[in-house]
Amino acid sequence: MTLLETERVAVSTRRPGTVPRRRGRSAAGCLFVAGYALLLLAFGVFPTAYSLYLAMTNDRGQFTGLNQFVRVAQDYRFVPAFTHMLVYLVLWLVTLVVLVVLVAVVLRSRVRPGTSALFRFLYYIPGALAGVASVLVWLFMLDPDLSPVSWLLDALGMHTFAAVLAPGNLPLVLMLIAFWTGAGGWIVVMYGALNNIPDEVLEAARMDGAGPWRTAWHIQIPMIRQWIVYMTIMAFATGTQLFVEPQLLQTASLGRVSPTWSPNQLAYVYAFQQGDFNGAAAISFCLLVVGLLAAGLLVARSNLFTLDEK
Repeated sequence: MTLLETERVAVSTRRPGTVPRRRGRSAAGCLFVAGYALLLLAFGVFPTAYSLYLAMTNDRGQFTGLNQFVRVAQDYRFVPAFTHMLVYLVLWLVTLVVLVVLVAVVLRSRVRPGTSALFRFLYYIPGALAGVASVLVWLFMLDPDLSPVSWLLDALGMHTFAAVLAPGNLPLVLMLIAFWTGAGGWIVVMYGALNNIPDEVLEAARMDGAGPWRTAWHIQIPMIRQWIVYMTIMAFATGTQLFVEPQLLQTASLGRVSPTWSPNQLAYVYAFQQGDFNGAAAISFCLLVVGLLAAGLLVARSNLFTLDEK
């Protein structure tokens, strides 16, 4: 009996009312996605739509168009806040991508399999701390009177806590805090992505005379490019939401750090100190647009959602 005849017999002998297994799987998939979709609508789509409504109206609910955006953009604190965020993002993203990928490659190729688990655990420990706890740890690290690396701070000319938190040093300080907190988890992710590369591919590179660094640059990094782009998008989104770290540093430094250093802090001042929720919504929507544009650009240029051909 041919394959076609076999399929015809199977279809003809199927009992009435039998549902194909694929349809059942589709229903189960929709059921699993439904919970996430409801949460996304409740805590993502609806708040975004409401913030857009606030940004396009005044405190009496009257439609004002783009007036709220123009008003907050003319605030003398608006441009410096976004400039600070941009400088911080450049430092944070470049450091994160370079060092995370470098450490993951070294961990994959140079460290023994049994020891790599210990290293991954150690890298991940700082990520278990909440943002507030991380800042408190770094407050001790950055105070020359208490820090165990006070000799390094003195060598850099930072003899007081105020000198460490000078405006020019703050993007670097915040980058160090963010890297220490978030890099460990991404190292584990990149290590897992590197483990998905077939050993046959790496062995073929060795047989062709490629050393560890050439293998990493020409084979391993290109093959995990989509994961690197995903990490960049997520880190960019996290960076635009910068609030806890500068806010705690502002409190700890007794006002030496500006309370409107980041856009989120400025939105907080608008909403809870000035009672201007419409202006705060306009600032928040500007942050959303910046994040969406950056994510869209990265996705379009990297083909993030393109499926690999089998």
